[in-house]
Amino acid sequence: MLLALRLTGLGWYIAICIVIGVVGGLGLDKLTGTVPLFTLLGTVLGSIVAFWGLYKMVQPVLYGMKSGKSGKSTGDNQGEQ
Repeated sequence: MLLALRLTGLGWYIAICIVIGVVGGLGLDKLTGTVPLFTLLGTVLGSIVAFWGLYKMVQPVLYGMKSGKSGKSTGDNQGEQ
């Protein structure tokens, strides 16, 4: 259940970043009179921010599992000494 909630949160994070980029691009297009330019740039920028943030959020989970296993073995070795 906890994993499902985390994945849902990551999905919302990605969606919100992309929507903010698109809405910001639409607003800038309306101000400047250019039709697709800032909308496309906002979509690309929102996607980059979303996936960079996703990488940063998932990275501790992935590396935490690897270091958690090695941390237990080093903890056991220290206890034996």
